[in-house]
Amino acid sequence: MGRRWIFDGHIAGVGTASGLRAVVGMWQDSAFGPFSDVMVQEPSGHRILLAPTPHVAEFIAATYSFDEVRVVEVCARLADGTLNVDAGPLEIKAVTGSRTFLGSALRSLPRRLAVHPRWLAAVNPLAALAAPGARTYGTAGSGRTEFYGVSDLHHVTAAVVSWEGGDAGVLAPIRPAVTFGFSSVPPRPSVARVRTTVVEG
Repeated sequence: MGRRWIFDGHIAGVGTASGLRAVVGMWQDSAFGPFSDVMVQEPSGHRILLAPTPHVAEFIAATYSFDEVRVVEVCARLADGTLNVDAGPLEIKAVTGSRTFLGSALRSLPRRLAVHPRWLAAVNPLAALAAPGARTYGTAGSGRTEFYGVSDLHHVTAAVVSWEGGDAGVLAPIRPAVTFGFSSVPPRPSVARVRTTVVEG
């Protein structure tokens, strides 16, 4: 097995009535230190990465697929049932709600098992059944293999989303699924506690 990078934190998926979809990564622990990034897909399908530094942008763009990469200041905070994101042209103010049924089931697993690559490869066939569009193991064709270990999941119950200075519309399902990589986020807006392992080679 080749070089490995581990990202530990949270991923939030938000959809809007306009068709704009955003996936926010908030990484408390990573090879690049703490940082946040956002992957945005416009209603047209155009995919944009908003990353805080050129180094982070280069790594993410080499792992996933985008039509455009922008280096902007990305501030994302998840605390006390709220999610606030300020990332260049994107602003999100969201409220998180109860733990999902799947989140409760995931919390019953020891986290060390829930995020282990071998376990994630084994349960991958079940992931799409539990959360349509989501997978725990695969590759976007970059030569890097990715493992998504989710250990908790909460609904997003309300959100105000602004894109390029305009209202993106009320909170809505993430449909169609985002196409940055081999996996999407669940269709229903949510916040996941996650460890992502990226392996090269």
